[in-house]
Amino acid sequence: MARLRRECPWKAEQTHRSLARYLLEEAHEVLEALDTGDAALLREELGDLLLQVYFHAAIAAERTDATAFTIDDVAADLTAKLVRRNPHVFGADRTADDQPLDAAAVNEAWEAVKATEKTRTDPTDGLPPTLPALLWADKVLDRSARAGTPLDLAPRRTGSDAGTIGDRLLGLVAEAREAGVDPEQALRDAVRAWL
Repeated sequence: MARLRRECPWKAEQTHRSLARYLLEEAHEVLEALDTGDAALLREELGDLLLQVYFHAAIAAERTDATAFTIDDVAADLTAKLVRRNPHVFGADRTADDQPLDAAAVNEAWEAVKATEKTRTDPTDGLPPTLPALLWADKVLDRSARAGTPLDLAPRRTGSDAGTIGDRLLGLVAEAREAGVDPEQALRDAVRAWL
C-alpha cells in the first residue's frame, strides 16, 4: 500500500474523506455478493473492502503526529476488543458455568462489556446518523428498548406530509422489530421481488 501511495498519482492524492464513498460502495457490493450466493464474487468483493481498510490505515500511517496508526495497530486493537468482548471464549478464569447458553446470551454479554468501554449519557450515543434510515431507526429503537426507555410511537398526525409519513415508517420499523423481522432486509427483498 505504501508503494501504491508513492507511485500511483491517483492513490497518492486520496484522503480519508475522498475515499469515504468507495468504502460505502464496496460494503454495498459485499452485500450484493452475499445476496447472490456467489462465493467467488464474495471473495472478490471482500478483497475490495479489505483494500479500503488498508488504504485508510496507510493514510493514517503517513501522519507525523500522535494520531498516526498502522494496519498492525488496527489489527491489534481488533484482537484486543474480541478478547475483551468474548470472555466466554478467552477468559482466563472461566469455568463451565460461565458459558453462555445461547447466542442471545452471548450478544447480551457482548453489549454489557461494550457498555463498560463506552461512556454514553444516552442509549443512542454512538449511532451514526449516516446509517441507512431503516437501519438507523432499528438501532435507535433497539437501544432505547434495551435501556428501558422505549420511544412512544403512537401516531401523532394524519396526512401525507413528510413528517407524518416518517412517523408511519418509524412505526413500521417498530412493528418489524416486534415480529423479529429485519426491516432493511425485508424492504430490500420486497423491492427485489417487485423488480
